[in-house]
Amino acid sequence: MRTILNVVWLVLSGFWLFLAYVVAGALLCITIIGIPFGMAASRIGVYALWPFGYTAVERRDAGAPSCIGNVLWLVLAGWWLAIGHIVTGLALCVTIIGIPLGIANFKLIPVSLLPLGREIVRTDQPFTATAGTQRTGW
Repeated sequence: MRTILNVVWLVLSGFWLFLAYVVAGALLCITIIGIPFGMAASRIGVYALWPFGYTAVERRDAGAPSCIGNVLWLVLAGWWLAIGHIVTGLALCVTIIGIPLGIANFKLIPVSLLPLGREIVRTDQPFTATAGTQRTGW
């Protein structure tokens, strides 16, 4: 089912979202200060390309620079991206077939608002990325 939803998503909106995020990421990477924002935009772009089967989890090791970067991102780009996802999600929810796609668009809103300090992981292993670094013993 995930594959079918991802293909329909890719055709209807995923490819265009991916292109927009990649272009924004490339533009942000032009300056040294913008590189973390560009990397975050690229990460969101890949997530926007195939959202079904993946989720965003907070990284516990993200510190104060991530928080400050999120505030800057929220003011400069986050609001506009979130509004775009809300409008697109509502438009997709008009049809019965588009409801899962609209929900996926709503799932992208928190990541587009505060992307720094988050990691995209598979839904069947949501804690692998953060729990794997805290192993003791073996």
